[in-house]
Amino acid sequence: MKLRISRDELLTALQRVQGVVEKRNTMPQLSNILLEAKPEGVDVTATDLEIGMRGLYKATVQEPGSVTLSARKVFEILKELPAGEVELTVGENNWATIRSGKSHFKIVGLPGSDYPALPSIEREGLTPLTGAGLQELIRKTLFAVGDNDARYILNGLLVTLISSEKKTTLRLVGTDGHRLALAEQDMTLAAGKDAAKEAPKEIKAIIPKNAAFEMRRLLEEGDGEPLIGFTKNLMIFRKSGLLLTSRLMEGNYPNYQQVIPKEKDQDKKVSVDRVELEGALRRVAVLSRDKTNAVKLTIASGKMTLFSSNPDFGEATEELAAQYKGETLTTGFNARYLLDVLGVMDGEAVSLQMDNPLSPCLVREPGNAGFTCVVMPIKV
Repeated sequence: MKLRISRDELLTALQRVQGVVEKRNTMPQLSNILLEAKPEGVDVTATDLEIGMRGLYKATVQEPGSVTLSARKVFEILKELPAGEVELTVGENNWATIRSGKSHFKIVGLPGSDYPALPSIEREGLTPLTGAGLQELIRKTLFAVGDNDARYILNGLLVTLISSEKKTTLRLVGTDGHRLALAEQDMTLAAGKDAAKEAPKEIKAIIPKNAAFEMRRLLEEGDGEPLIGFTKNLMIFRKSGLLLTSRLMEGNYPNYQQVIPKEKDQDKKVSVDRVELEGALRRVAVLSRDKTNAVKLTIASGKMTLFSSNPDFGEATEELAAQYKGETLTTGFNARYLLDVLGVMDGEAVSLQMDNPLSPCLVREPGNAGFTCVVMPIKV
């Protein structure tokens, strides 16, 4: 195998797969990338057996072939090389030579034939989506997904794709049991002449948090609208020559609709400036107890007061203007959970609705009916 490729092109390929490569090194092959030189360019593939990514990159291929090399080491080498062309040659026993200018590296490789194959994917049956819309939905829900939660299914993002002849709607839900985020958007692209005339269908799937994170990274690059599809146990995501596959998580997602309180039952509603609340929470949380980040919120007519105390350090209080009429309500929250929600909101104002000090708090941004968040209070 022998090829020439721009250093920047290969570096882009390596940057994209760093999050997919197996870090725990359970199988030597999985900490490697697979390079396959073909007449049309070089295919770069990485997988940890849960998530796989493949992309075709421009290269001048003199001798086709394949090899797997350490993803981390090749990435580190490329980062240090100057811009320009890189020559990659694979010789006996899968030793790979990387040359650039006067730099010369020899790396141990493994045979490409031993690398786990990505599932074969049909191009048909994928639904086109708006890239900016999907990126926005992931941004507004991923923060609420569990992180190594003992309840395995909470470490995934629930995806509901509702498509009909005229409209495609995508809904994402994430929760870790302490907070829940739901974002929904119309994803309809201009229909072509051969737009499918079929009955509305709804697909539900749970994708791992890491898969959603990798999708967001690819969407942040811009260029081209994505396609998404689901088989019985696989999610397929395509975008401008890149393919991302992920195993779906098996299990039943909690009934999130039961968790979201009805607005009519939440008679205590306060509206505040989002940026002011975010700043006040950050400041007051400095003196909150480390593990719980507990901040006491008191809502009274025309104002909101934040208070935190820590027996080792002291206490903090801050007051801000709020639109509220009704009896005084005192409750408590993990400041980090509220800050995470405020961080993905875009509007100037934010509304918090509760029924009593221990009921779930409904957090909304006025003017955005497609986004709902629920944060559970804590005793302070």
